[in-house]
Amino acid sequence: MKTLLAILLCIFSVPATTGCVIASEGGAHIEPAGVNTRDVAALQRGAKWFVNSCLSCHSASYMRYNRLVEDLDLSEEMVMQNLVFSEAKIGDTMDIAMKPEQAEEWFGKVPPDLSLIARSRGTDWLFSYLKNFYRDKNGQWNNLNLPNAAMPHVLWQLQGIQQPVYETEGEMQVVDHLVLEQPGLQTPEEYDTTVRDIVTFLDYMSEPAKLERKSLGIWVMLFLVVFAGLTYALKAEYWRDVH
Repeated sequence: MKTLLAILLCIFSVPATTGCVIASEGGAHIEPAGVNTRDVAALQRGAKWFVNSCLSCHSASYMRYNRLVEDLDLSEEMVMQNLVFSEAKIGDTMDIAMKPEQAEEWFGKVPPDLSLIARSRGTDWLFSYLKNFYRDKNGQWNNLNLPNAAMPHVLWQLQGIQQPVYETEGEMQVVDHLVLEQPGLQTPEEYDTTVRDIVTFLDYMSEPAKLERKSLGIWVMLFLVVFAGLTYALKAEYWRDVH
């Protein structure tokens, strides 16, 4: 019986990974994103925000439009009409028209491909990053989680404009927290939902097979439990004659 318990503990105690592993990269507080890639409505909204706000500069070259048809309960017509704003076909990857040399000239560096950004950064970090843009003393966009980031705040019209409140540490002034100076088109709660939807889509995009894998994983775990029980019963039957 102890052997069976040990097997079950090993099966169910596999640690789950979270998006908090990169929290120490920036000095800002990391908020839990609370994403749920099983929420198809959130994925659909996130896809809409992504193609409207991110895809003009950031590509997602490992994701094809037709995969959205399979996973997001969308028809090809809906994807082509609402999520494709270029000459791309339904089977094409989510690339952008901007060339790397143009990006270097305009932004100083090539914006990263976002196909795997949720796996490299973590969902909690991304959620906090998109919430922590502010106008610094020079009137430039800055970010608590990634200071001096080259990326402007593309969602500022939704969130509004945040200003930093400084505190003195030794001989330096550091940002203590942010205050909303100019409200945006959305309330803070609505903006949180928008950012969560975007991060949910980025999380899905980093591993589209996750939805199928998690669904299949439940049946695999049940099979292992049943198999462990049958194995123990068989072991008990064999050892009964020995005793």
